[in-house]
Amino acid sequence: MEIKILHSTKENYIATAEEFTDIAGKVGGVCYLPGTTEELFAEDPTKTKKRAERSKKLGHQSLFDHPYFTFELNGIPKIIAMMLNNEAMYTTSEKSGRYTKMVLPEEEQTLYDKWLEIFKREITEQDAESCPKWFTERKIEKLAQENARYLTSAFTPTIMIHSVSYRQFNQLYMMFREELEKFEGKEDEFSKRLAPALKEMIEAMEKVVGSNGKPFLDALNEGLLKNAKGRALSLIRDFPVEKHFGGDDYSLSYKGSIAQYAQAHRHRTLKHGMTKLQKPEFYIPPILKSKPELVEEWKKDCLSLAPNFPQGMLVMISEQGTYEDFKLKAFERCCSGAQLEINQQTTQTAKMMAKALKVKLVGLAVKNLFTTDKEKREWNKQRALTYKKRIKVLDVLGKGGSRCKAGYQCADPCKYADGINGTRNI
Repeated sequence: MEIKILHSTKENYIATAEEFTDIAGKVGGVCYLPGTTEELFAEDPTKTKKRAERSKKLGHQSLFDHPYFTFELNGIPKIIAMMLNNEAMYTTSEKSGRYTKMVLPEEEQTLYDKWLEIFKREITEQDAESCPKWFTERKIEKLAQENARYLTSAFTPTIMIHSVSYRQFNQLYMMFREELEKFEGKEDEFSKRLAPALKEMIEAMEKVVGSNGKPFLDALNEGLLKNAKGRALSLIRDFPVEKHFGGDDYSLSYKGSIAQYAQAHRHRTLKHGMTKLQKPEFYIPPILKSKPELVEEWKKDCLSLAPNFPQGMLVMISEQGTYEDFKLKAFERCCSGAQLEINQQTTQTAKMMAKALKVKLVGLAVKNLFTTDKEKREWNKQRALTYKKRIKVLDVLGKGGSRCKAGYQCADPCKYADGINGTRNI
């Protein structure tokens, strides 16, 4: 076996649409390769281009997923960043509201600064003494930012670095245009905010050019911008999914903040969507709940920002996937260092999943009592063993235990008891 690098990312090098098409045309010839790849890649460029254009026309677009590029989006509204991140094919790095202070419009900035100080005070008073090594001054600042971030708008401009394939960039442009058609002209406040943001994204994509000054987009021809499969952006759903816990797969819907959703859908092996609620509701950080006057003040301030769609506003989150994919999520989010809201929601999902598997375990035992088919009996036994292994992990997570208690090998143990045992309030 031999591995060769055919092309790679080069910092500060801006490719052209023609170069991307050339790569696609060459790899497209591998399916019918008569000789070596060296011979194929040295063929007449006209032949390569013809193959690429024909593939495009016939809808064989995966060839155009081979060439990748990375771009910076400066000033992208958070909700548009979420739309990009909800499509599974990407790599992204985004300025975090958890780790950095946000620069906001005056009204939001005033409330953000106010609650940043309140959270710092409450964390220091309620939690700092429980684990001084964990609650450093820097950690308290970060946790306060994480919670004050709930007041920032889902339309807050941010900065992100995003990597996609040449094909995906074209497909995203096509889907953003179709999404704009869905929301443009609608009279509800969310649509009025979303439509201009979508339009701004479309116009920015049209301006992206290669080193030759020509657009990256595929010239609006019937190639990469064709939507024969009816593909659409997946962030916003018309209605939530139904609850289902099978032996291997699951789906459920739950209320969570927009901020939690932005974390959840980064687990790309799972499928997520969000549905707006009829009336505005807001996430209440647990650290406030011991002081009813703070809870009321928080609700009042959140409601005053409702027209801006703060990230603490609740939506119905739909989640679908397999047990294996959920475990990957749990081993990220059931942790002292994870956002508390998604940590607690993941714990609840683990609890429901464990309960469902226990019922199915009993069902398998009953099936084996009434079948004489040896092959089916053996399959049921093997499935039962798999369920037992899964339940062992899920029981730990579902009872509030962090990933380190469920088999995850942590490289940097926190030694924060409330975090490890799932009893923290921040």
